[in-house]
Formats: sequence, structure tokens, C-alpha cells
Amino acid sequence: MSWRESGDPSGLPVLCLHGYGDSLRSFERMTPHLPARLRVLAVSHRGHGDSPRPERDEDYTVGHFAEDAIAFLDAMKIDRAVIVGHSMGSFVAQRIAIDAPDRLIGLVLIGSFVTLNGHAGIEEMWQDVVRHMEDPVDPDFIREFQTGTIAMPVDPDYVEVIVAESLKLPARIWRGAMAGMMGQDHTQALGAMTLPTLIVWGDKDALFGHEEEAALCAAIPHARFVTYEGVGHGVQWEVPERVAGDVGAFALGLAGR
Repeated sequence: MSWRESGDPSGLPVLCLHGYGDSLRSFERMTPHLPARLRVLAVSHRGHGDSPRPERDEDYTVGHFAEDAIAFLDAMKIDRAVIVGHSMGSFVAQRIAIDAPDRLIGLVLIGSFVTLNGHAGIEEMWQDVVRHMEDPVDPDFIREFQTGTIAMPVDPDYVEVIVAESLKLPARIWRGAMAGMMGQDHTQALGAMTLPTLIVWGDKDALFGHEEEAALCAAIPHARFVTYEGVGHGVQWEVPERVAGDVGAFALGLAGR
């Protein structure tokens, strides 16, 4: 897996998992503002960024991404970590918390959800675009998809970075990763989870609105829920210092657990 590390090599491990079509660069505006005492690692999921791309569409399930993340922790000799997931990465983080709770110290879910079942916008995107996608992937689709997640001004140069990272994905990855999320529902399994959890959501999120966040909070009633007014789905792109402050305080509060 393609990965980057920053902070204190002996600090509390924080593993960052990015969203659909993104890469480890999705966190590069946030990580410089995290406390220096943390050991921050960001990875690109299989098929994304510069990570390897298995050939079959069915190799991109949430379970595969979760297994990869656990294998990465093993390779880095990290027993337990705080896992920060954005969008699809938050769904992967939930899967890790459900399947291997002993590997987590805490969980941060950014722009998250418990299921895509019944989500009209995702279903429309799948039926109208993604399931028929062919190479080369239309750059206009990628730009519209990524900029459509932003509600506040973001440095145009960084937007170009995000678009360029998404352009690395062939059509089969877009298909496989979305198909791998659809049909799954973590609601019941999350109800048994006791891990410390922070949920971060922008109230202008165009993908996951009040209904999705209410379902998430109902599934994890002990979680701390933080709303950012006027912020969209790309929370760590739009207000990176604020997100870093909340994530850093949450992580350091778990030190010693």
C-alpha cells in the first residue's frame, strides 16, 4: 500500500483512511495541524492513489479494504491505533471496529453513514454513471464529483491535486469500490460497539444529510457528535485546522488507554 507518515514515531498511532476515489493526499491539509506527539499514518486503499490495483471488480469490498488496513498495522508493528475515516474510509473504519475491535483505541468518523441502502443519490450515480463507466474515465465527471462535495472555498491548487489523484483510477476501480459498499448495513453491528467514537459532520454535506447522521448517531449512541456549520462533505479539505484540533484532542484524550 502507498503510505505516508508524520509526527512522532513513538507517539500514539493515528491511521487515516480516505474516501471513494481519493487517496492518502485527502488528509494532507489536515495532518500538519495535528499534535506533533501523534504518529500519523495515511494510506491509499487498494486501487486508489499509487497503491496496487487487483484485477477483479469484486476485489474492492469494504471487507478487503478493512483487511488491508489491519495488514498495514501488522506490517508497521502497531497493535492498536486511533482510526480516522472519511466517507468510504469511515465505512471501512466501522468494519474494522466491528471485526477487530481489539486493534482500535478509538474511532473518528468524518462525513459518515451506516448504509447506502435507500440512498437515492448514490443509487442514481450508480445506475446512470458508475456501472456503465469505461476507460478513460471522463475528467468532467471526476471534477464535478469532487467539487460537488465542497461547500466552502478550498485552495484551487489543492482541488487540482484531488482531481489528479482521482484521475489515476481506472473505471473498474470506480465500479468495484462503489459496488463493494452497496447493500451493506452496519446499523446492528455498530450497536454492540463500545469504542470511544467521535463523529464529525458538516451541515452542508451534499452526500450525507441529517437523516444519515441521525441513523449513525442512533447506531452509536455513546459517540460524541460535532457539527460544523456551513461546511460540506470535504470537511478536512475545507476546515483542516478545525478538524485537526478536534481529532487531535480526541486522540490525545485516549492516550494511555
